Amino acid sequence: MPAAPDYPSAPDLVAPKRALLSVSDKTGLVEAAKVLHEAGVELVSTGGTKAAIAAAGLPVKDVSDLTGFPEMMDGRVKTLHPIVHGGLLGVRDAPEHTKSMAEHGIGGIDILYVNLYPFEATVAKGGAYEECVENIDIGGPAMIRSAAKNHGYVSVCTDPSDLGEVLEALKAAGGTSLALRKTLAARAYARTAAYDAAISAWFAGQLGQDFPARKSIAGELRQTMRYGENPHQKAAFYTFPNPRVGVATARQLQGKELSYNNINDTDAAFELIAEFDPAQGPAVAIIKHANPCGVALGATQREAYERALACDPTSAFGGIVATNTRLTREAAEAMVEIFTEVVIAPEADDDAVAVFAAKKNLRLLVTGGLPDPLSTGDTFKSVAGGFLVQSRDDARIKASDLKIVTKRQPTDEEIRDMLFAFQIGKHVKSNAIVYARAGQTLGVGAGQMNRKDSARIAALRAADFGLDLAGCACASEAFFPFADGLIQAAEAGATAIIQPGGSMRDAEVIEAADKLGLTMAFTGVRVFRH
Repeated sequence: MPAAPDYPSAPDLVAPKRALLSVSDKTGLVEAAKVLHEAGVELVSTGGTKAAIAAAGLPVKDVSDLTGFPEMMDGRVKTLHPIVHGGLLGVRDAPEHTKSMAEHGIGGIDILYVNLYPFEATVAKGGAYEECVENIDIGGPAMIRSAAKNHGYVSVCTDPSDLGEVLEALKAAGGTSLALRKTLAARAYARTAAYDAAISAWFAGQLGQDFPARKSIAGELRQTMRYGENPHQKAAFYTFPNPRVGVATARQLQGKELSYNNINDTDAAFELIAEFDPAQGPAVAIIKHANPCGVALGATQREAYERALACDPTSAFGGIVATNTRLTREAAEAMVEIFTEVVIAPEADDDAVAVFAAKKNLRLLVTGGLPDPLSTGDTFKSVAGGFLVQSRDDARIKASDLKIVTKRQPTDEEIRDMLFAFQIGKHVKSNAIVYARAGQTLGVGAGQMNRKDSARIAALRAADFGLDLAGCACASEAFFPFADGLIQAAEAGATAIIQPGGSMRDAEVIEAADKLGLTMAFTGVRVFRH
């Protein structure tokens, strides 16, 4: 391991003399180059960046003028040269470095502005393998890392906002402070780390490796928060490149800043409501503490909301409301009758927005669409010393998937009720029981340590709010390990049971269902949610 040389301390203020600019995104480039030129900074550039600066009438050197080598190999080799990296890495106040720089004609580069080839964007648009490979930047990350390592003297910028801070410092103080250069270096390494993470993830996908030997996760800071789940915890919200439609893509039209718990619950609500195709009609979900306290379909969005609310109006107080269709004024008028933390919808009518305007604390989010519940992707959970990764639960049970295991066959209406209830159960914390009828949840039992208690609690909730369970469907997201949970559901009024099956006591459970005159379907798919 190299020992740290005894270099002189870096100066606090560095007045730059030369800047190297090489960017794929040329937004604001010419304006920035003008400011640098007016500050007496020599401009050096490459390819299209140099052409854009020169076209604006500004003096600019080609990097080949410094290195003595032309760009070659289709532009793959242009900045990978000792003249460039020596200019970035040379410690200006270290005698051996200054001697080497003088002997080899290496001039210092005090500002580096590089944004990388658009690899992530190329992948996102579905670029061919060869196109993606060609958009893997090599010289850019190498220069960024060199400049960031030598932040005692060099300001490294990977984004227009970084360069903007440098330009402001030049205007205010004639140079950059050490504190600013350290900040820029930290950002630069985060950018190259995210870039390499995207490349490694793409390669793993190309090779069909779901779980490569090393897996990196990169996110961009979207929001810092007052606190996390509890006031003594710190928290922030990071988004992935090309994020899944939902909270990460939402525009907040009004209300206070979203909290950690708001984002967690709102994500749960929107992922649940995305299960329902808007082409089949309005659906509304009300979520509290990441669990549904009411979900319903309706002829109108307002009807769907009112039916969802009827399932548990007590828990709905201070909850999250998600819709699968454009928010209407009529629905908004019903929603504001109780305190609601967040409403999220694909879009919202102007008059619906106007209704919410009177509720200043209510957060209203629109996302521009719905996430695809059948799309692939990973989910993550931290544990001590690491993290767990699994594929997203994209299970979708259809009537043709059901195996009827009882003597009594279900009616068409019971099949619809069972599928609806099971779809909701997928989004309820385990152990989960959902009672439903006619596109409406009637009782939800969530997060209990045994399934019988979940069945009992769901029935008690229904009774509390005057909902009749007679003839309803009961969904269990995992198998009944004993017949007691099924018997509890039957005593509550359920006549149709849907569950994955697969217990060692399936025969005992089926026998109990037959004795009670129930119909029961096995899905063959478990949808635990811990």
